[in-house]
Amino acid sequence: MIRKYIAALLCIASALGLAAQKVDMKPANKVANAHWIIEHFYVDTVNADKVANEAIVAMLKTLDPHSTYSNAEETRALTEPLQGNFSGIGIQFNIVDDTIRVVQTVAGGPSEKVGILAGDRLLSANDTVISGVKMPQALVMKHLRGPKGSKVLIKVVRKGVKEPVVFRITRDDIPTYSVSASYMANDSIGYVKVTLFGETTPAEVRAAVDKLKGQGMRHLVLDLEDNGGGYLQAATEIAGMFLEPNELIVYTEGTHAEPAHFLNTGSGRKDIDRLVVTVNQFSASASEILSGAVQDQDRGVVVGRRTFGKGLVQRPFPFPDGSMIRLTTARYYTPSGRSIQKPYTAGDEDDYNAEILHRYMNGELSSADSVHLDESLLRHTLKLQRPVYGGGGIMPDRFVAIDTTYYSTYYRDILAKGVLHLFTTNYIDNNRKQLKSDYPTESSFVNNFVVGPEMLDNLVALGKKEGVEPDSAMIATSAPALKVYLKALIGRDLFEQGTYYRIANELNPVYKTAVELISDPVEYRRYFTVKR
Repeated sequence: MIRKYIAALLCIASALGLAAQKVDMKPANKVANAHWIIEHFYVDTVNADKVANEAIVAMLKTLDPHSTYSNAEETRALTEPLQGNFSGIGIQFNIVDDTIRVVQTVAGGPSEKVGILAGDRLLSANDTVISGVKMPQALVMKHLRGPKGSKVLIKVVRKGVKEPVVFRITRDDIPTYSVSASYMANDSIGYVKVTLFGETTPAEVRAAVDKLKGQGMRHLVLDLEDNGGGYLQAATEIAGMFLEPNELIVYTEGTHAEPAHFLNTGSGRKDIDRLVVTVNQFSASASEILSGAVQDQDRGVVVGRRTFGKGLVQRPFPFPDGSMIRLTTARYYTPSGRSIQKPYTAGDEDDYNAEILHRYMNGELSSADSVHLDESLLRHTLKLQRPVYGGGGIMPDRFVAIDTTYYSTYYRDILAKGVLHLFTTNYIDNNRKQLKSDYPTESSFVNNFVVGPEMLDNLVALGKKEGVEPDSAMIATSAPALKVYLKALIGRDLFEQGTYYRIANELNPVYKTAVELISDPVEYRRYFTVKR
């Protein structure tokens, strides 16, 4: 105790002496001393970890919107989807009315092996009740996931079975997929949707393209809408599938980082003729690297709306306790030399994150004429010298306005209160066996299942029960969209995630424009014969 007291006096004396003499002090030492003083002299007991974490977060906020700190649990949540697998019980679930319901089991996974079925309700994991207690989804996942080889007792309620059933499940590695849909839009056009860029994404894209080639694909729509990015390496590998050998994909520069140029080391695919990449305002980072390379190298047509505008490269710096700093270390540039990072003010994250809302309010999502391009940031594509612009995302070659045709406050409330998902859950529970019998394949369901007037009336009745008052005019406006999304959700539950997009894309104007454009060789080639 005396030794600690003497050390404290020496520290204070040293600090006072430095203050009196106004001697320069290294910032790192200042931060360390501040933490020591708080921990040893604050009036109450101090949570040292919390103080340190908050200090790191505060420091990073002075830099840019993408330099971040995550604790161990947050780090796992961030990295697991990108790594291609995690260890768990192998189910896809929804939480509806505070009830955890199995949507699908992973084929060959731990839950399927012991007999868990779609439609089962999870009551508990080991001794912890997880349904009916308003448990957040992240905490539910924490109870279901765990080290490979560990065991968990899952109690479920099954329709038609009086007593709960207990399953003993051995956790195993569960693959995660970043290609959420791949199918033939018609006899010659393939469609592949990529939701993120992870370790396994290039292999997944290759497999999807190979499958579609086997079905007659000659042209490809690559959907990057709502794709927030991921690993730069994954984006460069996929770009290399479509570009010529040794063509530049992207390069990075930073004050403390050596410039790096990423060239296509592959041979590219000669078996895909026309290529369209679709994007929107939520396509960011790696999505912008890929779409920017395709555009700058005059390889394909970019269709949709201006992308997010994230042109900063983050390098992970992990700590021994599992936490991590993701620090911006460089800027990336498209092959034409564009930096597409949108402007930001250090420390003003709210305004930065609200920029997409500003686009909507300013009419940019509805009209290309509302997009203001900075002439000082004009660049040109490498082969045809088409004009392209930096300074805030990738501007598509073909603009597509957001579709608000079916929108109404009734539609908003039906979605916001979870009525659509609740109705789907109940409908499948009551009709699963008959649906499987009537529609044994995905194609039979997509081509033949119809959401009729009675089904829509039942949805409206459930909405009223859940507090969404009917409005005949609004229902008429939104009925086409409600029918499509009902069918898409049912199809996803019966088959797979890709079924949802096969059906829901019917309402996506970007998708429809892409398919129309790529189907018309004259219109498609116009983007490569006219200098703009």
